[in-house]
Amino acid sequence: MADRVTISTEMPDETGWRRSRGEPPLVDVFRTVRVSDKASLFRRAMAFVGPGFLVAVGYMDPGNWATSIAGGAQFGYALLTVALMSNIMAIILQSLCARLAIGSGRDLAQACRDAFPRPVAWILWLFAEIAIIATDIAEVVGTAIGLNLLFGIPLELGVIITALDVFLILWLQRLGFRWIEAFIITLLGVIFVCFLLQIAMADPEWGQVIRGFAPTVEIVKNPAMLYLALGIIGATVMPHNLYLHSGIVQTRAYGESLPEKREALRFATWDSTTALMFALLINASILILAAATFHAGGQTTVAEIGEAHSMLAPLVGSLLAPKLFAIALLCCGLNSTVTATMAGQIVMEGFLDIRLPAWARRLITRIVAIVPAALVTLYYGAEGTGMLLILSQVILAFQLPFAIVPLVMFTRDRAKMGVFTAPTWLTLVAGLIAAIIISLNVKLLWDIATG
Repeated sequence: MADRVTISTEMPDETGWRRSRGEPPLVDVFRTVRVSDKASLFRRAMAFVGPGFLVAVGYMDPGNWATSIAGGAQFGYALLTVALMSNIMAIILQSLCARLAIGSGRDLAQACRDAFPRPVAWILWLFAEIAIIATDIAEVVGTAIGLNLLFGIPLELGVIITALDVFLILWLQRLGFRWIEAFIITLLGVIFVCFLLQIAMADPEWGQVIRGFAPTVEIVKNPAMLYLALGIIGATVMPHNLYLHSGIVQTRAYGESLPEKREALRFATWDSTTALMFALLINASILILAAATFHAGGQTTVAEIGEAHSMLAPLVGSLLAPKLFAIALLCCGLNSTVTATMAGQIVMEGFLDIRLPAWARRLITRIVAIVPAALVTLYYGAEGTGMLLILSQVILAFQLPFAIVPLVMFTRDRAKMGVFTAPTWLTLVAGLIAAIIISLNVKLLWDIATG
């Protein structure tokens, strides 16, 4: 375990940081994945495969399903180009997270703590914690819906059952971080196979699918299409993923020399880019499935996950399709709860330098998420879960600027990053992406506030 570093000053030093670096993120698994300098290039690259797939989980969580289903049902394949654009945005921002982690040795939460005055850091921590709770609520609801669709378990009971996944996470952590990554990647594989089979049953028009990835001015001209496009982009980049990636990249023991760090940054970027392209395949699959079934069948108003599940069988002509849909949703929910918990641990430890046992952190975040989810499902039923999913996305949209802006600020600061400072072109592109995402989320908040 790394030694704790005593904070000695609140004034920025020559590196630009107000405080010295404290304990590393996720200290129990910090630098536990060995990267041998004697191994081949392929084996060294494979040692970095994993964190990107944990991050990719956040880009296909239950909160994203509704926008993809609604977009495909209402406008067919036209919004595939928006899914592609939002994925490119995510790739660039996640590459900055890896750059920050490897260049400064800090995750995003630690960087905020060490760069800003304490009052500012505490405010950012509060916003980040709210975002973690909102994320966890979405995962609780999504997992409960999956249990209900697959096994007929009442939503209220399903919400309570989700608390038991704490034991799964604790067991995986005992085995090692590579086992957690293997668990996540396995479930991602199951999700991909489920959608692959469903798309084969739906038999989409592949010519229209390909054309759907091409930009079209119709998205801007059609207000309803533009609104759904904004929803897809706004729900794609999630703040907890920025904290998560900058922390779990440091589970790799990549060495301290400049060449080793440069290689680590290259491999980590490859990992996250590949994983996010895989996430694009799954997100696009959800939209393609909705377009090939609901839109083609004239059911253009489908937007709820439960409604989509119930309508799949008659439209596809197979009872297997809704089962596969429910399995994929349950896997998404389980995956997302694991990564959201890690993000919560990184946020608490990074901002406050407070260490809690994994089980304690898990139970706290789970209880905070379960209470509102249970109350709403008891009072409103299935419709209430939809309301909770929307509310969670609004909260995440509100918090997003407080994660993106510091990330871009830190990675462009040569005093803080040294030779790993982001190139000017990358900073400009990331700044433009941040401005677009923030503007879209502000519009989303405004639209909801004005009804």
